[in-house]
Amino acid sequence: MTSENRNVALLCATQALLFTNNTILIAINGLAGFALAADKSLATLPVTSYVIGAALTTLPVSHLMRRVGRVNGFMIGTLIGILGALICGFAVYSGDFWMLCMGTLIMGIYNASGQYYRFAAADVASTDFKSKAISLVMAGGLVGGVLGPQTSKFTKDLLPAEFLGSYLALIGFCVVALALQRMMDIPRLTAAEQKDHGRPLREIARQPAFLVAVLSGMVGYGVMNLLMTATPLAMKACEHPFSDAAFVIQWHVVAMFAPSFFTGALIKRFGVRTILFTGVLLSLACVVMALSGVEVMHFTVALILIGVGWNFMYLGGTTLLTETHAPSEKAKVQGANDMAIFITMAISSASSGWLFSARGWEVMNYGAVPFLVLTGLAILFFGRNAKPAVA
Repeated sequence: MTSENRNVALLCATQALLFTNNTILIAINGLAGFALAADKSLATLPVTSYVIGAALTTLPVSHLMRRVGRVNGFMIGTLIGILGALICGFAVYSGDFWMLCMGTLIMGIYNASGQYYRFAAADVASTDFKSKAISLVMAGGLVGGVLGPQTSKFTKDLLPAEFLGSYLALIGFCVVALALQRMMDIPRLTAAEQKDHGRPLREIARQPAFLVAVLSGMVGYGVMNLLMTATPLAMKACEHPFSDAAFVIQWHVVAMFAPSFFTGALIKRFGVRTILFTGVLLSLACVVMALSGVEVMHFTVALILIGVGWNFMYLGGTTLLTETHAPSEKAKVQGANDMAIFITMAISSASSGWLFSARGWEVMNYGAVPFLVLTGLAILFFGRNAKPAVA
């Protein structure tokens, strides 16, 4: 196996472990928050805290990796994730809602560091292999889509305190991730690249390619996160059991990552603009299905559609973004992109519980439409000039 393929395989495996933890948290955070919060409109605050933790640290993590390298940055983030999981476990054991929020906030740093697995794949891949390498690493999340919900179901009531076993299970996956990260060989920036900071971010941000890439990632992730976060609560309100909610989340995450096996090839054949626009259309189709009924089938199909739509918008945006900067500029460009995405996710998570409690499932879905339409128009018209322009 070549060094290129070995690194991509290790990154794919660590991505699988990251999203196993993510899907466990998706399945339990809102419900654990609902059980512990005195004010039920704050039920999704642990989910929001997780996203805020990533939003606050994604740019610092990117600059940390510029200084210490990708591998060391990944390992530091994973160790912090173990600390956060321990705090979450103690919070549900002691029934402390605000401690749970603090624990998920700290775990967000692990999520922030893991977002750079896809960019590390671009670092180690040749030009022709780059889009496929990014897609294959993201495909690792498919394992999380299967393993995470099953783990959450098995561990939810494993220990006397509800959800304690699920939070402690996160530690085991983090330990395996640490072992895999030690085996990676990802080149660090040269001394010349360390000294050269490239163009100012404001100059890079004026590129149409940069704007389309960031907007696609923000809206794709924001809309998906808004609806995904509220789905377990909506299903609970419709008196569907937890096992059905875990089933829906499982297939949603499968839909998020299974297309990654061919998204890179589709981008290469049809172009990134076509794939981005297809992602918008699939996300709109999710809204139509979600508004069609409240049976398990409606929730399942809706979240499958939004999962595939997210995949096309996120991977398309990532591929386009890597073509807008030089190696010396990647820390600030990638960090700014992911910070924008996580801020959007934090807003969508924070508003998810309130919107569901105050306005209901239908209003949440209608509210996603203007953002998707705006992104589609940007891809169609502004995206015509989205040509890569690397210094």
